[in-house]
Amino acid sequence: MKEIIVLAEHRRGELRDVTWEMLSKGRQLAESMGAEIGVALLGKGVGPLAEILKPKTHRVLLIEDDRLEFYNSETYEKVLTQLITERKPLLTLIGHTAMGMDFAPGLAAHLRMPLATDCIGIDAAEEAFSLTRQLYGGKVNATVSFLKKGPYMVTVRSGAFPPIDKEALAGELVKLPSPLTDEGLAKRFLQYVEAAIGEVDITQADILVSIGRGIKEAENIPIIKEFADAIGGTLSCSRPVVDKKWLPKDRQVGTSGKTVKPKVYIAIGISGAFQHVAGMKGAGTVIAINKDPKAPIFSAAQYGIVADLFKIVPVLKDKVKQLKQK
Repeated sequence: MKEIIVLAEHRRGELRDVTWEMLSKGRQLAESMGAEIGVALLGKGVGPLAEILKPKTHRVLLIEDDRLEFYNSETYEKVLTQLITERKPLLTLIGHTAMGMDFAPGLAAHLRMPLATDCIGIDAAEEAFSLTRQLYGGKVNATVSFLKKGPYMVTVRSGAFPPIDKEALAGELVKLPSPLTDEGLAKRFLQYVEAAIGEVDITQADILVSIGRGIKEAENIPIIKEFADAIGGTLSCSRPVVDKKWLPKDRQVGTSGKTVKPKVYIAIGISGAFQHVAGMKGAGTVIAINKDPKAPIFSAAQYGIVADLFKIVPVLKDKVKQLKQK
């Protein structure tokens, strides 16, 4: 039976969002190709995570070892080399994260396997695949394919595929022996350093109200903040606002900021540079407010208002408050 394998990425006892995104896309591909979906789970004491994953897959391939307690590109490469060699999956999906970018190229080279990185689209074509990648910082979407026959390996950009709830699968737990030996490693884990926690996490917000250079000066930000509070939204921004130090870096949306996927994204005074649009393409509904009718942001929006933000935003805020009082 043909198989697609997703590498589960987890950190400090929790599965990362990219794992669910890859499982959703992987299952869709598997169903269209008459294949099965499996997930590789590496770690120490990660049995509870395996139970969480089982309904999303036909099988959880569990490999536990004390040396897998913390991520190390050497141990991951050795374990996955044996796993992929033995199971010969048609496609292996790995998150295009700091972890995936660290070891996937070396793993693919070691296996002499074709690798496509940072993909935002994957479509099945018999036993080959059509892939979408972004070039020039997201300005151009390119459709590419592999020259060589599979098996294949792909790294998937976080937020590229929304997790979709489907009927649960009767996933089986398959425990596999670790191939790791006492052979010394060139790398070793020292400590986990948690990134500084900002005031808010814009990646988890359902509603984002984002501002750009159209806000003109920092003194005008409270106007947008009041509107965001009125609709239960979180304030975010484009890069020019961060460059001017009007808002902190953790509020920035875009290729050099954060990739977000809120249910509603309201872009106010944002022109729509491709770097910014690349960071909010996963939004459910995009609403743009800009006085320039030719602003690129309107191409990425489902709804647009061509108007001076200083005139329209206060009106919208007052209208929302009126509706809440009814």
